[in-house]
Amino acid sequence: MGGNFWALDVEYLLRTLQKNGDVLHGVNMRGRIAYGIFLTALALGVAIVPQRAASRQAQSGASEEPVPAFHAAAPQGPLPATLSPTVFTNVVVQNAYTVAARVKKILYQQPCYCHCDRSQGHGSLLDCFAGKHASGCDVCIREGFYAYEQARKGKTAAQIRTGIEHDEWRQVDMTNYQAPLSAN
Repeated sequence: MGGNFWALDVEYLLRTLQKNGDVLHGVNMRGRIAYGIFLTALALGVAIVPQRAASRQAQSGASEEPVPAFHAAAPQGPLPATLSPTVFTNVVVQNAYTVAARVKKILYQQPCYCHCDRSQGHGSLLDCFAGKHASGCDVCIREGFYAYEQARKGKTAAQIRTGIEHDEWRQVDMTNYQAPLSAN
């Protein structure tokens, strides 16, 4: 709409000036050049402003998207069990389900950025590991490993959630999980 809006304003300006007899008829060369410069500057301004605004938004990294579903506090009752890692043949997936079982209370308080809250009705990242969904989702697996690593560093669920919201889960070194994990 922005381009059409400005185009309509220029057309209106030209019609108004034509009615008054001020457009190009009897105007000297200096006036024509000034008018051309004005129109060129206006066109450039219209073309550049939206790009700069979009660039600032991209640089800020701010997402207008709402945070996916999560629980703000630890559960009062028992949590659902995660699936057994032995259900899966892929070692990385087995490790993901192994660590998920170790940090269920943390996962219960985390959003999942694969947006399974919309597509699957999940209420938190834990729901991904209570079924087979996480086994086929790189986002769930990485977020699960991130939550586990941060919990081992002593971070709270809220601190881990902030990291997930800032895409820190994308930096998980997946090579750490290509061999079976130890029992503890």
